[in-house]
Amino acid sequence: MSFAEQLTRLQAFLDADELHEEALDYVAAHGYLTALSICSEQVPDREWIDALFAEEPHYASEAQRTEIEATLVALKAHIARQLASEEEFDLPCELDLTDEPDDSDLRGWCIGFMEGVFLREEAWFDNSEDEVSEMLLPIMVGSGLFDEQPEFADIASDANLQDDMIVQIPEALSALFLLQHAPDEKPAVLKPRRH
Repeated sequence: MSFAEQLTRLQAFLDADELHEEALDYVAAHGYLTALSICSEQVPDREWIDALFAEEPHYASEAQRTEIEATLVALKAHIARQLASEEEFDLPCELDLTDEPDDSDLRGWCIGFMEGVFLREEAWFDNSEDEVSEMLLPIMVGSGLFDEQPEFADIASDANLQDDMIVQIPEALSALFLLQHAPDEKPAVLKPRRH
């Protein structure tokens, strides 16, 4: 089975209604695996797989379990290779929160990413908290998880500013990856774009 076919089967499994309501769907899982691939601390496969599903899924068979878990591990490795390459990172969704941000795939991806960050929060912020916070800002804005906080409320209420932040996500990912894996090559901290 090709990797593309494996991903199709993984997507069907993760997007099915049978999973626990807190389990991540395919797009959120992609964000989650992206965060795990960037994190300087390796999280054991068993731990992040269990956290992704929130509770044990009802697999049709042991073979299905093996296939789903192996595809998740392969997808994580694929994402890590993509991040390490010089090419711009491809998200599995549009860089757009749409008119209904809470229903947008991008919001789901950003929430999944933040779930991955929360799994090893100390490792993320250990060395350069200010830089990491600044680089995470576009993803934090996209997630909507922080909209209640005063500094985020202003951004959330300004669609243009929000869009300016969102389009920086691929750059932010590359910068975060460099910061976590090649700290001597300090990436330029993202600056807001002026129109």
